[in-house]
Amino acid sequence: MARSEATIRPAVHADLKAVADIYAHYVRHTVTTFDETPRPVAGWEQRLDDLTALGLPFLVADESGTVTGFAYAAPWRPRPAYLGTVEDTVYVAPDATGRGLGSALLGQLITATAEAGKRRMIAVIADSGSDASAALHRRFGFTDVGLLTAVGHKHGRWIDTLLMQRALPASKAA
Repeated sequence: MARSEATIRPAVHADLKAVADIYAHYVRHTVTTFDETPRPVAGWEQRLDDLTALGLPFLVADESGTVTGFAYAAPWRPRPAYLGTVEDTVYVAPDATGRGLGSALLGQLITATAEAGKRRMIAVIADSGSDASAALHRRFGFTDVGLLTAVGHKHGRWIDTLLMQRALPASKAA
């Protein structure tokens, strides 16, 4: 497939209907998320507002005005000791996979998160039967740090999650 010529940019509220639609596909048809009900656009608006207030990136892949993927960094845990650690989320529209959007999004997310002064990024990857997400993260320097077995149940089966992490580059802002 052809490589994408997407622009990776900060999300705005006008993007969130497309974000909701992309995510809804994965909620309904996969185990890559443990959500069982798609999040409404209002929920995505709240997510964007909350992350923005925390100075964390929420990015979209924009191909000629169409949002074809999104990524964001969210707090890993709520306790103050974890303030330097985030969890990444990356999703690409099902009809836009295989064109490098995941790489473009994750690369920019790592840079923006480091610029926000964060130190570590965690990936929690559900065993969907494909190694694509883990392979993407490994290309960006994530290492396996643990496997949680049978911690999620969706679509009639128990699902493992792979934990991965990486250090973020030191930021001039940090």
